[in-house]
Amino acid sequence: MHFTTLASGSSGNAILVGEDNRHLLVDCGISGKSLLHNLSQVNLLCSEIEGIVVTHEHVDHIRGVGILARKLKIPIYATAGLWKVMSPSLGKLAENQRIEVRESFSCAGLNVLLYPTSHDSRESYGLKVSRPKQKDKRDLAIGIATDSGMITEEMHRHLQGCDALVVEANYDKDRLQNGPYPAYLKRRISGNYGHLDNKQLAEGLLEWINENTQRVMLAHLSEENNTPEIALSTVLGILRNSKRAKKYSDVHVHVAPRHSPHELMMLME
Repeated sequence: MHFTTLASGSSGNAILVGEDNRHLLVDCGISGKSLLHNLSQVNLLCSEIEGIVVTHEHVDHIRGVGILARKLKIPIYATAGLWKVMSPSLGKLAENQRIEVRESFSCAGLNVLLYPTSHDSRESYGLKVSRPKQKDKRDLAIGIATDSGMITEEMHRHLQGCDALVVEANYDKDRLQNGPYPAYLKRRISGNYGHLDNKQLAEGLLEWINENTQRVMLAHLSEENNTPEIALSTVLGILRNSKRAKKYSDVHVHVAPRHSPHELMMLME
């Protein structure tokens, strides 16, 4: 299995997960043109994308979903509640492109499990993407969680022990509190239905990482209230100073670029 981010942040989000030449896209919050350009930068073909999974209806996650689905003639996977609120934003779709899902389903030959996160949207989900069990290959799973104001029990349950994690480190608490945002927006971001700060995310990682975990991608960083350097140093500092620091010594921690793709990351068998 492999994965990457094609865009990350409040200006637009898109995550690619796949194996061999079959891929699924998690959200498309940038234009279809930008998505296809970024995909080409990691030498992947648009014809290899077999579907788009939507986590929630905010524009930074669905901006390009409709146009990309029409261009590539691929289905969109979303819950009934999300279809209800986002359909007007997606434009005309063929009936077979509207796939209503519940907790688990398959896309691009991979198993997808949805679990709720805590965000101020109609519905908001994280994902656990895994490949079906095979006799000659060990189990692999990629956990995804952005847009949550707190770490939920479902996040603990489904992210623990994943081979890779794409997780939100949205803001630095000091930069947010001392920054120019109005008070109501600061409350919204730091509230239980907003976003995770760097320290909250690091504390979650202390519970989720185990001997299986190979890579962690810090995603959805705020352009105003965080920097890649602050996010990385905060998370690594907490991990390496923990009592179980040796467990995390081999885990590679990366930061997702805002507008460009990260290099494709392969999981070791």
